[in-house]
Amino acid sequence: MEWQEFSGSWVLIPHNPIGIVHFLGGAFVATAPHLTYRWLLENLAKQGHIVIATSFLNTLDHKAIAVNVQNRLENILYRLEYKEGIELNYLPIYGLGHSMGCKLHLLIGSLFDIERAGNIFISFNNYPLKQAIPFVENIIPSLKDNLKNYLQIDNNLEFEFTPCPEETKIIIRENYQIRRNLLVRFNNDTIDQTLILKPILTDLFPNMTSALTLQGNHLTPLGQDIDWQLGDFFTPIDTIGKWLKENFSRDLYNLHREISRWLNPVIINN
Repeated sequence: MEWQEFSGSWVLIPHNPIGIVHFLGGAFVATAPHLTYRWLLENLAKQGHIVIATSFLNTLDHKAIAVNVQNRLENILYRLEYKEGIELNYLPIYGLGHSMGCKLHLLIGSLFDIERAGNIFISFNNYPLKQAIPFVENIIPSLKDNLKNYLQIDNNLEFEFTPCPEETKIIIRENYQIRRNLLVRFNNDTIDQTLILKPILTDLFPNMTSALTLQGNHLTPLGQDIDWQLGDFFTPIDTIGKWLKENFSRDLYNLHREISRWLNPVIINN
């Protein structure tokens, strides 16, 4: 099973698929999700899910990004069914997002009349521009000066994501329609805003919204397994390697296990 590129998205197709996972990553690592989130996505595919990891470039217009990635998903689903001959009619589709990817899935679930078996939100982040991008305070004045050369703009013009954080919450509260949701936050994540999202979704779907707090940090979903091969004799270096594997991989394993359990509660995870 190897990654295939369709319309700027990366796709894994297992034999006899049991579902479809549409993945959207964080703002600065979403251009190559098949690499940055490789271990997590490939292991979901090994369990039988078609994984569609859509790449995107972050801009201020998050609504436009959401529309674009949803349109690309629909094109890929059409291609898989009518050109690749994969029967998709009875496969549940799940959204899986990390950080900014959560916001995009929330917008998609609010702006489009779509069918989703559920959405998984890992480390939801909906900060305003000045908090989301380091050093942006130094970038914006320069950007305004450059724009003056081409456009007549007000010096007081404020740059912000569209929709802004408050508008995003209103859109979700009034229009979000995906009933089953899993929210995952990590105990050492300083930029997570899951606690802001949780009451909104709980009010909408009180019996269908689950929340977990796991060991890890904001970068845990990007982790890769450390494949430490033991030699014929166990050495002190092997002890270090074993410790690294257990500690750096443990949080990623736990995340994968909880996602798998939620996607298919029948599966017993060791």
